[in-house]
Amino acid sequence: MRLFQGRYDRETVFDSDPVDAARRWIDAGATRLHVVDLDGARSGDPVNLPHVARIAGLGPPVQCGGGVRDATRARRLLDAGVDRVILGTAAVHDAALVESLCRDHPGAIVVSLDACDGLVDTDGWTRISRVRAADLAASLEELGVPRLVYTDISRDGAMTEPNTAALRSLVDAVGVPVIASGGVAAPEHVARLAAAGAEAAIIGRALYDGALTLADAMAAAASATAATAARKAGDA
Repeated sequence: MRLFQGRYDRETVFDSDPVDAARRWIDAGATRLHVVDLDGARSGDPVNLPHVARIAGLGPPVQCGGGVRDATRARRLLDAGVDRVILGTAAVHDAALVESLCRDHPGAIVVSLDACDGLVDTDGWTRISRVRAADLAASLEELGVPRLVYTDISRDGAMTEPNTAALRSLVDAVGVPVIASGGVAAPEHVARLAAAGAEAAIIGRALYDGALTLADAMAAAASATAATAARKAGDA
């Protein structure tokens, strides 16, 4: 299932079984899968854990979020085979939890900064906090968070283009890898995000709709990364 700009009244179902969808992307060459428990994100309880465990058992590493707001839920995902656990709302409301999870599970915790007009949204994108994404990112890095996901909610599922400027600003502001999300609909979008310093890009609707193939997206990322590396080598 896919939402449009985080709205639960604008959902599209692409597959009745998420495991079938996961297998399709693995067959297409996916080396990592991004899974969000949308029901969990709204309710605060990761109700789709059995499906997540089945996906994690397919082979490629899986990062998963949605409703992870305490240590027990995070541990359940890791025990189910998830490689990285994504926190969202918890990062705004409970700094102590974030710090302890990062300490207890080194490298396995990712925080998703889901922003609208620069302010972080929480509770499955149903509430807007007063926290600026850049400020939260800086504090999370101090807590030991090793990786961030940045989503511009206005672009999510819209298939317009990513907010590359906002992504670049966040990359420049922190010293940890940032994964871009929202608005990717063409290979050049992936290339721009890679050139802006994104470690990776999360792509959803464009792949399901067929507007973008996984092979083209991966090729664009590799080309842009190589070009950036060559440019840096020339500047050295």
